[in-house]
Amino acid sequence: MINRGGENVYSVEVENALTAHPDVLEVAVVGVPDPVMGEKVGAVVLPRPGAPEDFVPSLIAFARERLADYKVPQFVRVLDDALPRNAGGKVLKTTLRGTEGWVAVPRR
Repeated sequence: MINRGGENVYSVEVENALTAHPDVLEVAVVGVPDPVMGEKVGAVVLPRPGAPEDFVPSLIAFARERLADYKVPQFVRVLDDALPRNAGGKVLKTTLRGTEGWVAVPRR
């Protein structure tokens, strides 16, 4: 769960919405540290092969149609390889929470 300025954002809800996008193969949603809000919503995305390189704006527009505004990711990181997983296959979100490599998504 991500605590964004007192609002609870459940990662799985955002992940389910983003995974429905046709250019997304895998996604993990984590809290990105923020000095004012505590955390902001960040999405780590692995695009499908052949997806356009500039698919992030369409992904965010897709999310805005399905999620409340405070749940739409404000930061995105696009990966070239699969999400890091442990031996049991669970995504290692702690390794994804770092502050490097995030690209801010323009707000409306």
